[in-house]
Amino acid sequence: MNSGERIRVESLRKSFRKRGGSLEVLKGIDLSVARGETLGVVGVSGAGKTTFLQIIGTLDRATSGTVSYDGQDLTALSEERLAAFRNRTIGFVFQFHNLLSEFTARENVMLPCLIAGKDRAEAGRRADALLSEVGLAERLTHRIGELSGGEQQRVAICRALAMEPAVLLADEPTGNLDKETAGGVMELMLDLNRRRGLTLLMVTHNEELAGRLHRVIRIDDGRVVS
Repeated sequence: MNSGERIRVESLRKSFRKRGGSLEVLKGIDLSVARGETLGVVGVSGAGKTTFLQIIGTLDRATSGTVSYDGQDLTALSEERLAAFRNRTIGFVFQFHNLLSEFTARENVMLPCLIAGKDRAEAGRRADALLSEVGLAERLTHRIGELSGGEQQRVAICRALAMEPAVLLADEPTGNLDKETAGGVMELMLDLNRRRGLTLLMVTHNEELAGRLHRVIRIDDGRVVS
């Protein structure tokens, strides 16, 4: 793990409007994550884990409090600047991989680069290198439906890494996989952390997998309790 702080969250609160008032989902969270750290976020369904990850990933805004990366407070950034920051700094992996079934593995991994305006040849080179790195060199031109669940999630991880982000946020990345496949995907993410220095935050119900990370926090009723 590298020294230095990558992410700082201070007094983070999030409320959602509902009929007759509001529902407070996050109730004042403070957290510091180091460069190269792997952090597990556990807790029961409805505790606020996914909302917390979405705010850290700048997919949603907090009601109050701040999120900082490398000392830069993101709270006041415009949507346009926030989108640019997210695209170059953060990779996302979800339980449902959200890959495009009509495209090949290679084309799916190329997409973030093409959307960011990268040259198609460069995007292709990045995709080939990443897919080879995770053992899918022989599956580059296979469509998503031709891949196993574990292979699809590896493609999703490659897509998340296409823009060479400093931070990888994973929301139940092994939730739809059997135990053996889940273990393989977990080992892949840990290996990427070791070799690339990625900072990894992972929401999971699987406390056995979470125990393989540097640190685990538990969110209960919108607060960090351990």
